[in-house]
Amino acid sequence: MASPASTRQPSTKSLFAASFVGTSIEWYDYYIFGTAAALAFGSLFFPQASPTAGTLAAFATFAVGFVARPLGAAIIGHFGDRIGRKSMLILTLLLTGGATFLIGVLPTYAAIGIGAPLLLVLLRVVQGFGVGGEWGGAILIATEHASPRRRAVYGSFAQFGVPIGVLTSNLAFLAVSGLSDEEFLSYGWRIPFLLSVLLVVLGLVVRRRLQDAPEFEQIKQQNTVIKVPFGELARKQPRNLIMASLASIAAPAVGYTVIVYMLTYGTTVVGFERTTLLTLILASTVVWIATILGSAALSDRYGSKRMYVIGAVTAVLWPVPMFALVNTGDWGAALVAFMVAAIVQGLMAGAQGGLFAEIFDVRYRYSGISISYQLGGMIGGALTPIVATALFDAYQSSTAIALYVAALCLITLVSLFGIRRITEPEHAESGEESPAPTAG
Repeated sequence: MASPASTRQPSTKSLFAASFVGTSIEWYDYYIFGTAAALAFGSLFFPQASPTAGTLAAFATFAVGFVARPLGAAIIGHFGDRIGRKSMLILTLLLTGGATFLIGVLPTYAAIGIGAPLLLVLLRVVQGFGVGGEWGGAILIATEHASPRRRAVYGSFAQFGVPIGVLTSNLAFLAVSGLSDEEFLSYGWRIPFLLSVLLVVLGLVVRRRLQDAPEFEQIKQQNTVIKVPFGELARKQPRNLIMASLASIAAPAVGYTVIVYMLTYGTTVVGFERTTLLTLILASTVVWIATILGSAALSDRYGSKRMYVIGAVTAVLWPVPMFALVNTGDWGAALVAFMVAAIVQGLMAGAQGGLFAEIFDVRYRYSGISISYQLGGMIGGALTPIVATALFDAYQSSTAIALYVAALCLITLVSLFGIRRITEPEHAESGEESPAPTAG
């Protein structure tokens, strides 16, 4: 049995703060890089390339972080399953926050030549490595303290960090958007990166107060911790690992199309002002947050898998009309496009934490949900801005981009029907999986 100290239940507010504050900081760091890649990095770190090639190079640097994320998920997940969730969450915060601050003081190509983009890539790798282990730990620190009937709601705590990260990163860039182009490229883009150090301190204060859940503490006390969690995961639950990875593609595919690619496409192709697009994306995050909350509540009542399927269906249907609305050049139409995209993401985000926490055994759960989430994010998030830029350059039309994003979302929709939920520990012990109930 777990010790009294380990069975002490933290308050809902404490769990919310630890999951939400930490992931908000992590995603603030991540999204300011994406925004800077769209607005500044091409000319600052790759000045010898053509405008299109410079944008592709900046997005490629952005994508490097996604490549590092599965590695971070595997390594941090390994130690999260062996040592504990809390210690890994502190590590991820330090890695991502430290790399972000250093990017803010990084010399540009004009100052040190080829060393500038190389250092940028290195810091992006460190940033991505930290983010790789963040989401899984933040989900588990909340869901493993929750009752089965509240698992999706508790799992949504970490999911709030994604739109809040978008919100705060856009606010940070809006604060410097009044600068001239010369001032913005000289020093304005650095300010959001430097401010991240204040957020990291806040996150550390909140997370140091946490304890791992009794479910995990009991495994440690019974000495049943697995030496190589990923090996056991791959041997006993390969199907869920693959299906969950594919199920993680749609949300970042839609999200990064809006918050990263649209900043380039909307300004250079459609003709929107940079400030206008940032404001519209900012407004859509309110809808995003509300949808996460509603989806999580409905997931606990009707089933997380069912709500995730609904979100995936909308993700398949929305990219074509979304681009059509943006292409009108009207800010009202673009706002509708971004708000519906926020609903699409929120439907899946509200259900994802609860669903993923229920499909992997606790002994390798950190590894399972982290790796699957990051592999899906790499496909849906890293490649989408790059492919979108290349597709528009080839076809001079947004239709090919919209169809590409819809196809990615269709992969997610199909994969959901292959996910099976584990309902009792003995299923994991024997390597068997119980059929997924219709009501999650």
